[in-house]
Amino acid sequence: MGTRRTDRTLANSPSPVDVISAADFAVQPAANMIDQLKNIVPSFFAGQNSISDASTFVRSPSLRGLAGDQVLVMLNGKRYNRSALVQVYGGSDTGLGRGAQGPDISAIPSLAIGSLQVLREGATAQYGSDAIAGVLNYGLREDQGIEIVGRTGQYYDGDGESYQIAANAGLKGEWGFVNVTGEYVDEGQTSRGQTRPSAANFATNFPALASQLPNYPGPVQIWGNSPSHGFKTVFNSALNVTDDSKLYFFANYAQNKGNQSFNYRPSVSSTAVDTAGVVRNQGANAAFNNTFFLTPCPAGNATCPTGGFVRDGNTFRFSELYPAGFTPRFVGKTQQMYGVLGYKGTSGKFSYDLSGTLARNKLSLSMYSSANFSFGPQTQTAFDFGDLIQEEVNANADFTYAADVGLAAPLTISFGGEFREETYEQTAGDEQSYAAGPYAVAQQLYTQTAPGVYTPSGSTAAQGVGASGYAGTSPQTAGKFSQRAYAAYVGLETDITEAFTVGAAGRYEHYNTFGDAWVGKVNALYKLTDMFSIRGSFGTGFHAPSPGQSNVSIVTTSFNNGIAFQSGTYPTNTAVAQYYGASNLTPEKSRNYGVGFILEPVRNMTITVDGYQIDLRNRIGLTSPFIVTAADLTAQPALLPVGIGGQVQYFTNGFKTRTRGVDFVGTWRATLSRALVNVSLAYNYNDTKVVDYNDRIISIAQLIDAENLAPKHRVVFNANWSLDNVNLNIRENYYSSFTSAQDYGQTNGVPNQVFGGKFTTDLELGYNFGEHFTLAIGAQNVLDERPDKLKATNTVQIYPITGGTSDGQVYPRAGGPFGFNGGFYYTRLRVKY
Repeated sequence: MGTRRTDRTLANSPSPVDVISAADFAVQPAANMIDQLKNIVPSFFAGQNSISDASTFVRSPSLRGLAGDQVLVMLNGKRYNRSALVQVYGGSDTGLGRGAQGPDISAIPSLAIGSLQVLREGATAQYGSDAIAGVLNYGLREDQGIEIVGRTGQYYDGDGESYQIAANAGLKGEWGFVNVTGEYVDEGQTSRGQTRPSAANFATNFPALASQLPNYPGPVQIWGNSPSHGFKTVFNSALNVTDDSKLYFFANYAQNKGNQSFNYRPSVSSTAVDTAGVVRNQGANAAFNNTFFLTPCPAGNATCPTGGFVRDGNTFRFSELYPAGFTPRFVGKTQQMYGVLGYKGTSGKFSYDLSGTLARNKLSLSMYSSANFSFGPQTQTAFDFGDLIQEEVNANADFTYAADVGLAAPLTISFGGEFREETYEQTAGDEQSYAAGPYAVAQQLYTQTAPGVYTPSGSTAAQGVGASGYAGTSPQTAGKFSQRAYAAYVGLETDITEAFTVGAAGRYEHYNTFGDAWVGKVNALYKLTDMFSIRGSFGTGFHAPSPGQSNVSIVTTSFNNGIAFQSGTYPTNTAVAQYYGASNLTPEKSRNYGVGFILEPVRNMTITVDGYQIDLRNRIGLTSPFIVTAADLTAQPALLPVGIGGQVQYFTNGFKTRTRGVDFVGTWRATLSRALVNVSLAYNYNDTKVVDYNDRIISIAQLIDAENLAPKHRVVFNANWSLDNVNLNIRENYYSSFTSAQDYGQTNGVPNQVFGGKFTTDLELGYNFGEHFTLAIGAQNVLDERPDKLKATNTVQIYPITGGTSDGQVYPRAGGPFGFNGGFYYTRLRVKY
């Protein structure tokens, strides 16, 4: 990775590359690839995403503080497709990846991985768009044998039961190989919040109805992991056509279903006293305060005109449907399909690799236990929102030639081309999931004062449109949106002397949507002694805006201090977005600088230290929200789904950042008193600064989180000791402090709460028996560490009646860098032949 030469190793690579082995994945208790990488790679970050709309089902990770779509993911050196979800959810849950549309690596089963190469520098000139923060290249297994793994566990608090069963089988011979992996995972719900004060009051005031509270007697809305289940498969194969060429095919198919708790909608208002002694209103959802009058004005009556309603006893209130209020359940089904067919080989000093990729990712969204208030008594309670679909077609031709030009090593000339087409699609949902019902406008009421005679008697409140919680895709916004790109590249690599290695690469890409991009890269390594080498690199890069980023349209329900409002994300080419100043997206562009050294002081010990700087301009993100006024609604009737008091946002090239950091990686292995010992220490310092921005677009809270949401310091120490049939693995993690200003506020540019640094410890003890069996028991976060609890501030109120906020939060909702679930214990059985 980072080179097209075949004679490079980690110790003499001019690019910083970490190799994570199958053994590193084997001791991970988590089933999700995102959580596994969080434990292994210090600069890799992802939130827990407890109540985060669709971002709970497809989490957006970050590498080196940059978004998930600024990291290129590959399988066997081939580009892995994006997920169908564009990360539009606001707040700190998606803070570093807000607006991104990156791959969903959770669809990859870890048992299928032979190794993972993590290239820790920009490589757009070599591999194309997105490789700004680095590259994750998963090498799939090619070995022979059978391996079966079963794991079960749960959290210390007694919930979150987790079951995993995975199997791998491979055949290998002179003809080639076939390797197949399958995995099934079932993860249970966790809950680390408290119930809402409004729900506690309801249970006290209406004990006969308390059992109808959602999740009773537990919290009415659940802050924790959403229950999910699914399976993942990988197929990898190659057929030797000649002694020097082979036909290869590999594929990935996965499905997963998650079920998420949304925010509670109270049916009655009450009050509660916070820790400051202030009595605060715990308001009912506005729809429960409205009476729907069902008798229309009689036809042909001049005193009760058509379209009016009679104020009488024929009414409906939503408390009839949900007496104790309701908490919608949001369901997401993901489907991943990915396949690569290729032919590669060598002829003397010439090598070639021709391949084609087809990929499709789909996210189907639905909801139950909800309502479309604008339909009143005719509302559905379950809704299908339509599908989000991402399709990709890639064709690649890669060639290398090793030319003998009289230097210390042949000059490796690499060149090739790529065609890429990606299509983003939104399909329409149920009509009631998005539509405005008859009560979307206020009812004009009339009271009968004499037979056939009516007088005006006020009006009701207009009701919000679309399903409460999330609005489906309408036929007007549904559609397919495509983008095509053509690319050509060339690279040169050689050893000028036995001690001096150099490389250079250049790439040209043309997009039918925005035009051309030229990028380049140079790197070098100089071996000062057998033990000490220095290396450095400079490169330019870019990230092309995806069709999804340019065309996504979503309306969802958000909350501010328990008050619901509609929030809409609109494509830049729509009248709504342009009304608020939107313009077409342009590519993000980067400059990457790196310098470091490699030290091998003693046998079996390697130390690498690499400093880096990433200057990224024209960064794509979502604007700060624009608040819709009555004048806005008059000027733009298309704002009706959001409504007065709702919020509008759109994608924009809104800011410029500079990221500086240092990676330290040290490894040592030895035999001590017959025991084999492997020790590693990895440290990352990462500091991002927003150096230029449009203050009309980017808020102060967004700036604070861009710089401080992920810890600046992260340490992973791992020690593995094995003797005879016993194996012990210890991992110590350190996370420095972090903020969550978008969720918990700021005052004059200072976050209202800084969450302190924490250590967590993971332990696993394994025993091999019967030659083919390994039984392990372990605990992740063995000391049950949690992030700091929320404290009362001028923007956060804590209520003694429950011990949480008005919506039941106790810990930061995004979970911080390691989550708020606490300790997890497990047992694992591995069978290998």
